[in-house]
Amino acid sequence: MSSRYPRPERRPAVISGASSGIGAATAVALVAAGHPVGLGARRLDRLEELASTLRESGGEVVVAPLDVTDEESVAAFAAAMTAGLGDVETLVNNAGVTGPGTIHRVDSSRITDELDLNVVGAHRLVRAFVPAMVERQRGDVVFVSSDVAVRARPFMAGYAASKWGLEGLAHAMQMELEGTGVRASIVRPGPTWSEMGGDWDVDLAADVLNGWVRFGLARHSHFLKPTAIAEAIRYLVDQPRGVHVNLIEVNPEAPVEVPS
Repeated sequence: MSSRYPRPERRPAVISGASSGIGAATAVALVAAGHPVGLGARRLDRLEELASTLRESGGEVVVAPLDVTDEESVAAFAAAMTAGLGDVETLVNNAGVTGPGTIHRVDSSRITDELDLNVVGAHRLVRAFVPAMVERQRGDVVFVSSDVAVRARPFMAGYAASKWGLEGLAHAMQMELEGTGVRASIVRPGPTWSEMGGDWDVDLAADVLNGWVRFGLARHSHFLKPTAIAEAIRYLVDQPRGVHVNLIEVNPEAPVEVPS
């Protein structure tokens, strides 16, 4: 299999939204697995802190600012990653945003912003990195989705629409890339602890959670840690050539019930 599906020992990976949560945890997991990593996000100070920690553990890390809603920022990020890491073998599309609200009350601009960052932003990075992967006949693209892509949640309509759209883009891309040597994969997290939602109004956040309970979307209180999603991403990209894991859905296990 190795002669039919060659790939280099050194496999740099770039991660968007790497300043916290799933993105930061993914950087840790990939460095531990031996991957050089490139970190991108708007909060450059947080990236530098993470990079310093990873370098202390022996990791090879490159940092650059990244706003996936800005074409020039994406182009500059791609150039910095290629200059600092060489050929990028893995792209982790992780940057995302969501906000609470009732669909008929939120401004249309809010929905536009979520779609632009969560879907079009991912496509901007695909355009920046994937053509070179196709030319080399190898590479991995990972889209971090959400279980809202298959189970919409109330008061998060923009986010649900964007993740449905992201998975549609990813599934189409899987078919288009077949036979190129480039694998496109989806990781679909269930409820996960992260900074996303940390700036929400407390009352709105309560409405969201109560809505989940009302419609049977919060069967128990456990949330995943970002490391669980990071390990799923590492598993995908570390599969040998000739193996393509299309989709992994990761959900929190319910607390063990103690007999009374």
